[in-house]
Amino acid sequence: MKVSANGIAIEVEDTGGDGPVVLLIMGLGMQLIAWPEPFVQGLVRSGYRVVRHDNRDIGLSQSFDGARRRNLLWEALRQKIGLPVRAPYTLQDMALDAIGVLDALDIRDAHIVGASMGGMIAQRVAATAPQRTRSLVSIMSSSGARGLPGPRPEVGSALMRRPRSQDEASLVEYSLGLVRMIASPGWPFDEAANRERIAIGLRRSYRPEGIVRQMLAIGADTGLRCEVLPKITAPTLVLHGDADPLVPIACGRDTARRIPGARFEAIPGFAHDLPPGAQEALLAHMIPFLQAVDAR
Repeated sequence: MKVSANGIAIEVEDTGGDGPVVLLIMGLGMQLIAWPEPFVQGLVRSGYRVVRHDNRDIGLSQSFDGARRRNLLWEALRQKIGLPVRAPYTLQDMALDAIGVLDALDIRDAHIVGASMGGMIAQRVAATAPQRTRSLVSIMSSSGARGLPGPRPEVGSALMRRPRSQDEASLVEYSLGLVRMIASPGWPFDEAANRERIAIGLRRSYRPEGIVRQMLAIGADTGLRCEVLPKITAPTLVLHGDADPLVPIACGRDTARRIPGARFEAIPGFAHDLPPGAQEALLAHMIPFLQAVDAR
């Protein structure tokens, strides 16, 4: 369903139910369907109402195609020499979108769970609206502090490349190559399942310029978000894989270090995707944590 959140149209899926709410926020360029159904149902079976949404500019939510175009490489260069990245919107705007989703569904508070860029947005939600944040779970994400390690060179280069053409087969192969590079070595890589998942996502929505604008929003938040993390008062769990080639584990450790009382858990063999084994590992940490928070 579509809701009006923070003044824009946001696509939402809601499992319903009377349990405590878990708001799932996905990462860069990823749609709400990137949260695997078994992961969602694992939370539902534990008594939670799960709400997912497409971030702005991605999936079925409102696009910002009318925004002024910025050259990603030029903005990255500006950042390297200490100049601010110019972005059409910020991660704080996206955090306000997420809070707006809670408003639209008349939800008083929720466990805020984010993966990758979604973890960055979740951190912003927790810092901005402590009264709406039952807990924070930041997965394979970062504090955004300057000086933290970045992606492995081959991963960073792959992210900057464009697909050879725009037909579905080429786009699937391009995306599959990226997914393979950041896949978790702790579990088998299921090429057929990943290929099918990518094709389903492309048929639902394909908005490459939205991904560029989201990358700019991440760049614009570098060196800023880390300064607000000490203000977070919600119980916090930081989960990160020890094999992440995109957002190295040092980024997760730094996030936990900056949030008062945060608990950090490293997951062996986990990288930057959500294969079935990683879903089980994440839920094994998350569900007891959420239940302990709810019991207080």
